[in-house]
Amino acid sequence: MTLGGEVLPEPSPGSCSARLQCVRALWEDLPPTSAPGNTACLPSLPRSGSSDPYCIVKVDNEVVARTATVWKNLNPFWGEEYTLHLPLGFHSLTFYVLDEDTIGHDDVIGKISLSKEQISSHPRGIDSWINLTRVDPNEEVQGEIRLELWVLEEPHRRVLHCHVIEARDLAPRDISGTSDPFARVSCNGQTLETAIIKKTRFPHWDEVLEFDLEERELEKETRGPLLSMEVWDWDMVGKNDFLGQVEFSLDTLQKSPVKGWFRLLPFPSAEEDAGGKLGALRLKVRLAEDRILPSMYYQPLIELLVESILCPAEEEHVTPLAILEEISSVESRQDVAMKLVKIFLGQGLAVPFLDYLNLREVTRTTDPNTLFRSNSLASKSMEQFMKVVGMPYLSEVLKPIINRIFEEKKYVELDPCKIEMNRTRRISFKGSLSEAQVRESSLELLKGYLSDIMESIIGSVEKCPPIMRVAFKHLHKRVEDQFPEAEHEDMKYIAISGFLFLRFFAPAILTPKLFNLRDQHADPRTSRTLLLLAKAVQSIGNLGLQLGHGKEQWMAPLHPFIIPCVSHVKDFLDKLIDVDSENAGEAQPRMLFHPSATIKEGYLHKRKAEGLHLVTRFTFKKRYFWLSSETLSYSKSPEWQVRSSIPIQRICAVERVDENAFQQPHMMQIITQDGEGQLHTMYIQCKNVNELNQWLSAIRKASIYNERMLPSCHPGAFRGSRWTCCLQADRTVHGCSRTHSAVTLGDWSDPLDPDAEAQMVYGQLLLARDKLREKYLEFSEARLALDQEEGQEGSYTREDHERSFQDRRMAATARLLDVIQDLERAHSAFERREKEEAATESY
Repeated sequence: MTLGGEVLPEPSPGSCSARLQCVRALWEDLPPTSAPGNTACLPSLPRSGSSDPYCIVKVDNEVVARTATVWKNLNPFWGEEYTLHLPLGFHSLTFYVLDEDTIGHDDVIGKISLSKEQISSHPRGIDSWINLTRVDPNEEVQGEIRLELWVLEEPHRRVLHCHVIEARDLAPRDISGTSDPFARVSCNGQTLETAIIKKTRFPHWDEVLEFDLEERELEKETRGPLLSMEVWDWDMVGKNDFLGQVEFSLDTLQKSPVKGWFRLLPFPSAEEDAGGKLGALRLKVRLAEDRILPSMYYQPLIELLVESILCPAEEEHVTPLAILEEISSVESRQDVAMKLVKIFLGQGLAVPFLDYLNLREVTRTTDPNTLFRSNSLASKSMEQFMKVVGMPYLSEVLKPIINRIFEEKKYVELDPCKIEMNRTRRISFKGSLSEAQVRESSLELLKGYLSDIMESIIGSVEKCPPIMRVAFKHLHKRVEDQFPEAEHEDMKYIAISGFLFLRFFAPAILTPKLFNLRDQHADPRTSRTLLLLAKAVQSIGNLGLQLGHGKEQWMAPLHPFIIPCVSHVKDFLDKLIDVDSENAGEAQPRMLFHPSATIKEGYLHKRKAEGLHLVTRFTFKKRYFWLSSETLSYSKSPEWQVRSSIPIQRICAVERVDENAFQQPHMMQIITQDGEGQLHTMYIQCKNVNELNQWLSAIRKASIYNERMLPSCHPGAFRGSRWTCCLQADRTVHGCSRTHSAVTLGDWSDPLDPDAEAQMVYGQLLLARDKLREKYLEFSEARLALDQEEGQEGSYTREDHERSFQDRRMAATARLLDVIQDLERAHSAFERREKEEAATESY
């Protein structure tokens, strides 16, 4: 056995752990302003009495997100939410709170570190205040070391051979972003050290250290580690810096040799939370882990769900899909809806699926004013469907206007109770304005923004994805058939605008960051402008039916603008649903949108691996990039006609680059393989860590199905006849660091994964199995009661219909229970196999 050391298996070439394990971490930093100041308040810095805090989020020491800076605030509110897809073997999630400085380095206030085991012990997630702890350099360790240990019997003695081969991804301790590592091995009172490898986080030692073992030491009962391997950063002045350790039992080495990569661990310590003196952070963290089985095991479940659409029963509520809606909880309905939408997109049946749910919703609605107002599976599925297939469309329609609002930062306010006269000085050079002048200026600004927004929306018919248009066309027909009366003539429009305007355009205007329209949340002034615009768009989406009935009468000056927009919206919706259903098509498996649709775009600085001897500032060139599911292309500007393109299928790695490679931060590399098997590298610099993570994630997801993904790469550059990372002189040597193709940010561009989505649906069914059994018993009892009443005169026809109805409900429920049982057995079999393989490897 290994004490404190974990053997890390090498990834197999071309494998993608995200396809095998579906792991998500979701957290939100929420320090509410109403909380007591002595629990949430961060410590102020002596020079100013305040702080400018922001959060850095790391997974296993890799930065995955950075929040916005909240200036001059000791009780910051971030409210930022991230979803991560991670490999199953991640170890920890850490939040650092820092104080931003415009001059010099940012100050670290404190941190919160959560192990995977801690998060997993809370199945429903963590939602609490957690005190910050001090950052101890001896605990900030990372990386792995490759060792080979064996005991050799020699005449008159036993010798422990310790082959220290190499290490990777060590923590940078020097100002250059590197370290000067050496290994120190202690065993049986003896201590030996390797050579010092300067200026690298990927040292290659290849040294064998020998230790004489006395007989009595091997026979002694081992209660603790007898071999300690420590890695240190050598410093010419001052103390050496600790980089990590791994420990072994000699009893293990006597039984069998040990070989492999081992994770470096910190010194054992009792971490204290400083009693809240450093402040506290409120976190919401939820981890969902699943074992994804091979596709064949999920096929019966998918066929059962698809059967509800292709072969619907006479009564819509006797299908397996209808029963799934009945037993799913309100809390899980949004997740279920998202997974079902993706499953049916992958099957090319998204429109029939939505039409099936919408028909159920419409036919059971008696009051048209309540149509789609509940959190039903139909309303949630339509909402998720728009987000999955419509995000490129949303970006094209709203992003230019949203960007202009952010850049102009105009002061806009219509509510007399909220007008701040001290802010009006910036509106006019002639001094302060009166309240009436502020409202008049605000009204004109809002009209200008609204005019641009509505003009962009109304002119976007051809930009809207055909599959969305067909779904809206079916919805229009279902509502028109259900409510044909003249007084309900507008319902067929409201049904569509309720989704498109109230649940798509308006929320995106209100919080553009959540819809990938901006990288950061709006400041308070811009946020207020967006709120007023979202209210106006919502009123237009309601076709003006609620104008004058609300409490916000101060919005009345906008009514003369809103009312004429209603007729334009109806004309827009008529054109939107004027589409050929047959030729609109469905998304193909593994594709959420048209192959040429832009997933992400923007300016970046690129550099090719060739010509690395040139001065850095002459080799980076600003280019505009477009990413689709087929190509990564770039040109000098968005308007430039000539583009260079990289086929996505040629990408075999997308990874970060160490800062010391070019003395530039926020860099990544894209490694491609040409038709002759030669590797080519393009280096790209982003403007900040969030942009870097977004591009890394987007390109990794676009290339997730590529067959030639590399298991390792060099996080440095080949300069001066050697790699800057591992100092190897061979340019073709295998990469010194693992690749991270499985680490991505979850968003609308997640590729279709039918197995992972079916696994989640199975998980919901498993949780609701008791409800399913109760349903089956309920249907059985109803069926039995009908059999007992069969002899009553004149009731045979009605009873025969009811009997058939209950039989179908029983059959659908029984088939769902059978699918659950089969998948449960398959999971148990795979779990047993994994345990047997682990036991064999351990032996």
